[in-house]
This record gives sequence, structure tokens and C-alpha cells, in this order.
Amino acid sequence: MTTLALLAAEDMRPYNSNMLRFTKMNGAGNDFVMIDNRSGEVRLEPEQIVRICDRHRGVGADGILLLEKGSNGADFRMRYYNRDGGEAEMCGNGARCFARFANRVAKAPAKISFQTPAGLIRGQLQGELVTLQMSEPKDLSLDIDLVANGQEEHVHFINSGVPHVVVPVSKVQDVDVRKRGEALRRHEKFSPAGANVNFIEKRGPKKISIRTYERGVEDETLACGTGVVASALVFAATEKVDGPINITVRSGSDLTVDFKRTGDKFTDVTLSGPAEFAFEGTIEI
Repeated sequence: MTTLALLAAEDMRPYNSNMLRFTKMNGAGNDFVMIDNRSGEVRLEPEQIVRICDRHRGVGADGILLLEKGSNGADFRMRYYNRDGGEAEMCGNGARCFARFANRVAKAPAKISFQTPAGLIRGQLQGELVTLQMSEPKDLSLDIDLVANGQEEHVHFINSGVPHVVVPVSKVQDVDVRKRGEALRRHEKFSPAGANVNFIEKRGPKKISIRTYERGVEDETLACGTGVVASALVFAATEKVDGPINITVRSGSDLTVDFKRTGDKFTDVTLSGPAEFAFEGTIEI
């Protein structure tokens, strides 16, 4: 049986070796369990990650982020695990939370750098807001026609740290995100790794709303940072506009993506948005 005990932030008393201390955070509604692993002692098995992220028997989260010591000039290393137990290359909302978490527990400066499998990420803290300098996007492919679950789909693709499919729709609120998202996520066109799937609705010359089906979560989430970046860049490429692009996610939060654009090539991509602390505690594993 999993037990959860909430602790005050200042309560740092020793605990049983089976107890794992964590901080719960969210970025625009995308929620995470944050763990300080600078000691290198935390080794989580996939089934433990699934258990911790379970919203009924654990803490509940879209994923787990580990703060580890950096190397090669980076301040820290970020490791991210989806709630299915698998490790992912990058998470934009998680990375903003990571920057604030490192600032709180490791006294990181307002300007921070950290390693990810998607490359070096740099962050700038401004209160609850964090701006990330993202890795350069790659593999942009526009105007892909395919059939998924018997339905014709016109989509775009880009890797913004992780692979993303972007699907323009007339009204995003009417989309069956779980059904269409799952079919596209597992489509042979994007195998073997699969892809996250974003449905976007144009709301203005430089404004879109978005809903995302996340690979690894295998469901719609309230927000996806790399999905926001991917969608903003695809929107800019197809609409032939420059940044910044304002994006409203499922939770109702607004994020901003800026960049430099030369045709369909993007550089200096940034993602700005909130990162909020919820509570701290320990969980028996």
C-alpha cells in the first residue's frame, strides 16, 4: 500500500530509506514530481515511476523530473520520465519547473543551463515565469496526407526536442483528442518512436489555441511545452509570420514562443510561461 505524507517545506528530518522526498510542481497545468538526485542515489524502476504518477495510488503526475549534477560546463542535468515509466528526451513545461526547482533546492542562479538528451537548455527566471532557450528544431515536414483510423488527415511534422505532429483544425474544442491523437501517435509514418499529436486552431494573426495528446502519457494533457513550440513553429511556417506567437493551452494558461525565422528555418527559439510550486512531501516506494 502506498502512503503519502505531506511535509512542511522546512521539515528536513531523516526518513526511512524506503521514503522518497519530492516536490510537486506544474507548468501551465502540466504537472510533475520533482526529485533532487544530485547525490545520484535515486534509482527508480519503471513500475515505481508508474506508481508514483498514479493519481489514485501515488502522488499523481504527468511525469517525473530528476535534478542531477551537470557536466561539460552545464549547471545541472535534467532527466525526464513519462508516467508510463519511459525516459523522454525533453519536456518544455517540465524544463521550466526544473529551472525553478533548481533555484530553490540548489540555489541555482536566475540564469541556468542544464543538459538533456535533446541538447543543452538555458533558462532565465523572472519570478514564477521562466523563459527557456530551446534546442534548435529539426525535421520540419509540411503538408503530409495520410489515413489514420480510417480518417484522412492533413498534418505537419517537426521535432522540437521530441517528435510532434501538428494538425490544423477549424474548432479545437470539438476534436476527439484521445481518439484521433492515439491513431496518429502510433501511425506507421512516425514509427518506431511514435510522436506527440497537437491540434491547433488559429485565433488571430499570431495566436493559436492547442490541445495535445502526449506520447508516454497516452492521453490528453493540460499542456505540453515542446508541443507548444512545435505548433507555434509550424503555424509560423504555414502562415508565413514571425514571432512571437501566443498559445493558449487546454488549462487556459497562455504561453509565448519566439524565434528567428529564415524561410522554414528557425533559430533562437524561446518558450516563456509559468512554473508553479504546489506542495512537498514524501512517498513510500
